[in-house]
Amino acid sequence: MSELHIRPVAGRVVRDPETNAPLASQGEKKPKTSYWQRRLMDGDVELVKTKAKEVKA
Repeated sequence: MSELHIRPVAGRVVRDPETNAPLASQGEKKPKTSYWQRRLMDGDVELVKTKAKEVKA
């Protein structure tokens, strides 16, 4: 299963359905489940943009 690196949108508290803990404001990696995809589509969370790692040739 793939993962999403997401964080809550400013002013929102989004809880993990398994742990009931709030999602960290700096973002966390979560499994790409229907729950997290709905939170993304509803605008409760946003994807965290990560810098691409340079690959040495």
